[in-house]
Amino acid sequence: MNYTDINSKTIDRWIEEGWEWGKPVSHATVQKAKEGMWDVFLTPTKPVPHKWFGDLKGKKILGLASGGGQQMPIFSVLGAKCTVFDYSEKQLESEKTVSEREGYKIRIVKGDMTKPLPFEDGEFDIVFNPVSNCYVEEVRPIWKECFRVLKKGGYLISGTDHYVNYIADSDEKKIINTLPFNPLKNPGQMEQLRRDDAGVQFSHSLEEQIGGQLEAGFRLLDIYEDTNGEGRLHEMNIPTYIAMLSVK
Repeated sequence: MNYTDINSKTIDRWIEEGWEWGKPVSHATVQKAKEGMWDVFLTPTKPVPHKWFGDLKGKKILGLASGGGQQMPIFSVLGAKCTVFDYSEKQLESEKTVSEREGYKIRIVKGDMTKPLPFEDGEFDIVFNPVSNCYVEEVRPIWKECFRVLKKGGYLISGTDHYVNYIADSDEKKIINTLPFNPLKNPGQMEQLRRDDAGVQFSHSLEEQIGGQLEAGFRLLDIYEDTNGEGRLHEMNIPTYIAMLSVK
């Protein structure tokens, strides 16, 4: 089984077990969004600044690896025309459930973001990509695909890993791993992920994350850091994620 298939099945199981990032928004949250009270997240604890989005009415948004019924419902009721692309069947089921409950339309596409995206050049105004490329080995091709499917002047709004999580043990007390963290090339790292029931994950350098966007043709406009939201690194206020606003 391909590692992306393993991750898809793993995330489906996590959702059944109550995974935080697989719980769809409530009806009350959607109602508040209609009244102008809303937030969405790319990373665990800090909401994305509203100014990164501008007026969403009529905007075409691609939720890249953004299934789960958490962000797309908010964008939809704010007037955006949303497409969600995800490789987890359960995440996409949540999108369908929320859209039917709230009465809005959304295009739902199942697919693997390590492959070329099944969308036209310049199709979207915004690509919204929460933390997810930690589950893929190569990120530069993904940034190139994001650039391709965006209109000129369109925005990539992305959350990414900060690689710090991958150097520590499960208790976040000892540095035990070399970088890059790549379980496909390091059996010991694959065994660590297996023990932690963490799917198949990969560290990525800032050269890959930020440099990869610049290489694709994006211009970086804004950035912030975030922590895990729990655990020792969080308690020590050590950033482990970055969020970026980039423009084509």
